[in-house]
Amino acid sequence: MSNVVIGVGDLAASKTSGDVLKTYALGSCVAVVLLHPKTRTVGMVHVVLPESNINPAKAKEKPGYFADTGIPALLREMAKLGCQKGSGPMVVKLAGGAQILDDNNTFNIGKRNVLAVKKVLWQFGLGAVGEDVGSTISRTVAVNVNTGETVIISPGRPNRNL
Repeated sequence: MSNVVIGVGDLAASKTSGDVLKTYALGSCVAVVLLHPKTRTVGMVHVVLPESNINPAKAKEKPGYFADTGIPALLREMAKLGCQKGSGPMVVKLAGGAQILDDNNTFNIGKRNVLAVKKVLWQFGLGAVGEDVGSTISRTVAVNVNTGETVIISPGRPNRNL
């Protein structure tokens, strides 16, 4: 089994048997997990902020950093592995979007990230079938390419399948 670690603002897709895509310590960030059952392909992006217009140079360098550039970039990566439009349904799962280090709800980055992700997914005709978002907890997400099993790991909580 090989771990494919997805860092902050990164994305990856795999259909390699034995791979596990994993991202760590999601606070206000959101992990978008895409599973394509027909091709047994899994993709994940670690979204940090909702909109790329605040830093177009960063979006060009690291499209996964923003919801509006990260999801389209992930879909392009998955298309390279055979997941083109019309090749079967895509399963979507979301995790993260917590309220972290913002006690006064001044910025609401977690909530804004979740809403931005859902808006972009909707533009592609996609919607989440499972989500573990909000609250004030950190989450680590692991997705097994062989099974599509998506596990959420959080301190002080039992692991849960999404």
